[in-house]
Amino acid sequence: MLTLVTGSRGRVGSALVSLLHRDGHAVRAASRNPGALSLPTGVPSLACDLGDPSTFAAALDGVDSVFLYAEPSHITEFLAAAQAAGVTHIVLLSSSSVLAPDAASNAIAASHHAVEQALTESSLTTTLLRPGAFAGNAYQWSESFRSGRPVDLPYPHSGTSPIDEADIAEAALAVLTDASLQDSAYHLTGPASLTVGEQVELLAAASGSHVTVEAVSRAAWKQAVSPFVPEAIAEALLDYQATTDGTPADVTDDIRRLTGRPARTFADWAATHAAAFRA
Repeated sequence: MLTLVTGSRGRVGSALVSLLHRDGHAVRAASRNPGALSLPTGVPSLACDLGDPSTFAAALDGVDSVFLYAEPSHITEFLAAAQAAGVTHIVLLSSSSVLAPDAASNAIAASHHAVEQALTESSLTTTLLRPGAFAGNAYQWSESFRSGRPVDLPYPHSGTSPIDEADIAEAALAVLTDASLQDSAYHLTGPASLTVGEQVELLAAASGSHVTVEAVSRAAWKQAVSPFVPEAIAEALLDYQATTDGTPADVTDDIRRLTGRPARTFADWAATHAAAFRA
């Protein structure tokens, strides 16, 4: 059984490639730029750009299962190529944002929602992984930590249940290799709800940094992130934080259900990655 992992440069995809290889499963790593991949010895790689259908056939040749990122632009062509190649199972890295009532139009959820719809309407066995906020999103604050500046937050009391990307990769490993777990949807979260302000405090403790939180306006935050966050995404993120301001985030037990152990805590993630937050 050969698994194609798309997006193998990402934190989840790269970790999944290593896990599959470690456990003796045949795996092929795919990326728009396969030459930039750092892979375990013996893992083959090739180009697969989910925005370029001309790369699909070669990437899918001989593949039985796929770990797929949610790129909707050519999902119809990708599924047709997968079926032609004999693929039987696709695991989608989706998002818990699809659970929102406005998922089809929300700037954050729309791409995931569109790919989920295409998959569920196909004849392929589909497993949906719907993680919430990634623990690695905290890297956005690393420059403030290293420079000693306050961390600017528009909604410091917004609740999240950040999940370690390593847990997502282990959940993907489980559903790719255990047929009894397939053809279902899983809402993946960390083990506890934390405000974003509490996450900053845990990072400060882990890194030994003296960093404070500064509440800023929506407009100021949107201006600060404008060089790298599109306006529609920034607005959707702000709206989400506003609706969760002062409200605990959902916490599920799906990581334990899939992996047999509890999800890693954000404090553990902070301790492991503390070096990135030290001056």
